[in-house]
Amino acid sequence: MRDTKESRLLLVLLIAIAFALITVDIRGGQNSPVDGARQAAATVFGPIENGVSSAVDPVGNAVSAVRDSGERHDRLARLEKENAALKAKLGSDDRNRSRLNQLDKMLKIAGEGQYGIKGAQVIAIGAAQGFSWTITIDMGANDGIQRDMTVLNGDGLVGRVTTVGPDTATVLLASDPDFTVGTRLEGSDELGFASGQGDRPLRVELLNGKAEVKKGDRLVTFGSQADRPFVPGVPVGVVSRVDPSGGGLTRTLYVTPYVGFSKLDIVGVVVQAPKKDPRDEVLPAKPKPTPTPTVTVTVTPSADAAGTDQYQSDTSDQQQ
Repeated sequence: MRDTKESRLLLVLLIAIAFALITVDIRGGQNSPVDGARQAAATVFGPIENGVSSAVDPVGNAVSAVRDSGERHDRLARLEKENAALKAKLGSDDRNRSRLNQLDKMLKIAGEGQYGIKGAQVIAIGAAQGFSWTITIDMGANDGIQRDMTVLNGDGLVGRVTTVGPDTATVLLASDPDFTVGTRLEGSDELGFASGQGDRPLRVELLNGKAEVKKGDRLVTFGSQADRPFVPGVPVGVVSRVDPSGGGLTRTLYVTPYVGFSKLDIVGVVVQAPKKDPRDEVLPAKPKPTPTPTVTVTVTPSADAAGTDQYQSDTSDQQQ
């Protein structure tokens, strides 16, 4: 396109329309008028993301095979091929081992909280259909996934499902600035609302401005009516800072989430809520403090010291 007055005007107009759509989408929330367009985008682009993710490893292997096929009789090429195969195997084993560990932790949380979950893999990270902190998973409506389902992993709360396509779904992460979830403080049961702050700790407003809370206290989800979008008892995070109480109606906390949102891989969508609130049962066991060893030193006077003391006593008697 040539740099003309008309092209510049068109560019400015497109930017203005984009910002207008973003504003309407954010203000609309769950009832956003552009939700239908987002749904259509998930339907169109979801299978593409899924296919690209599934094809990464085979493509890499094919490229390696093509590179080595023309030099089959070259000793150096054979060694390179063997080394590449060994590295690929080791890398694959490490990845599979990591995924098994993630799956084991997630199944443990599901068992302790009595959540019915469906496991999914993250196939895209970022704003595929908008400008939010989101991930795309490889399960959708055909797998029974619906909007406003809770998403967790082996560490705790990941987010909630916002858009569902036939074979993929978009999850809004708990770190997103538009994300809010009800929380319950361990032990005291103080209620509050946690909001995402991007790559910073979650901000929690306790409803009781005089609540007793300290660094290291832990929070879980309070749960929503009819368990949508949040089921109760999912670990949220640990209090890292408490604002001084100013006598207000609420009290502000900053909470470090259990989940690392930049390294998500295996997640679970809660398709069946627990029959009863697990409350604090799903939280990990607190580490036991390591006892500090106490050393007692007994000092015994030496024979020379005892003799000196006796000599000084006898001399004192003689002088008297």
